[in-house]
Amino acid sequence: MPLSGNQLARQPVVVIIGPTAVGKTAAAITVGQALDAEIISADSRQIYQQMDIGTAKPTPDELAALPHHLIDVVPPDVRYNVADFKRDAAQLIDEIHGRGRLPMIVGGTGQYITALIDGWQIPEVEPNPELRAELEAYAEEHGWQGLLERLREVDPVHAGQVDARNLRRVIRAIEVSVESGRPYSDFRVKHPPPYTVLEPGLTLERGALYERANRRVDQMIEAGLVDEVMRLVEAGYAWNLPSMSSLGYLQIGNYLQGKMTLDEAREDLCNATHHFIRRQYTWFRKYNADAIWFESNAHTAQALLTTIQGWLGSL
Repeated sequence: MPLSGNQLARQPVVVIIGPTAVGKTAAAITVGQALDAEIISADSRQIYQQMDIGTAKPTPDELAALPHHLIDVVPPDVRYNVADFKRDAAQLIDEIHGRGRLPMIVGGTGQYITALIDGWQIPEVEPNPELRAELEAYAEEHGWQGLLERLREVDPVHAGQVDARNLRRVIRAIEVSVESGRPYSDFRVKHPPPYTVLEPGLTLERGALYERANRRVDQMIEAGLVDEVMRLVEAGYAWNLPSMSSLGYLQIGNYLQGKMTLDEAREDLCNATHHFIRRQYTWFRKYNADAIWFESNAHTAQALLTTIQGWLGSL
């Protein structure tokens, strides 16, 4: 369904959000094929090369079904952050519209999506390894509460907003505040981009979603997640890399280092995934108030397609 000149001028963008394991990929591919769309992945782990099973990347058949972007972008030891995503996704949206197709952003990394569609201004502050190491050591000694107090000293506003248990985000906020000489919250000014956005979300009853997530953990292990992690270690990727300490890779890493049995690693991964799902829903409630939610089931793709077609027709 080629886009009209008026639609191109207003840059319509569809953003399909939802928690992990809810079924975004399959639904988006079905809808995208009908709409002549291209998918921009908004998943902060699928950007890593050689990390396929643990990040639940689309299968080769799914990737071939229609164009996908921002998957397999960087090696596991290269940092890729929200500023990188915002820049790359904005460029891709322009390119996709230039081809007369519909950009569909699909993923569960709420910070990526919100930064793009709300127009967050991302601070251009390079990482300071020495400061990060000092803050990590401080958090180890004083806990997340102590680290939050450090943030409060340089940016009391953001200290009242940040997920205090997410140490990476707290450390980054302190780092930006110290290195730039300005509170991190000063950079949170929004300049919304020239997009007309429809934001459908996929959801599922929490117990059923946890069961689906647990099944996916089992499928990952059966598909060779342990071997995938071993290959990454043998290739020289360190355990303390952000990529290697993410969901799945952390737990299997603990198993390979003798810190857990495989059954314990599986249970820990299931529990960590449930916690991650809860955090995703918390983010969506706070930042995605305009989302239109659909129950994930056999009829979801058709409901999404009908809604999106109606929206495009109204532009």
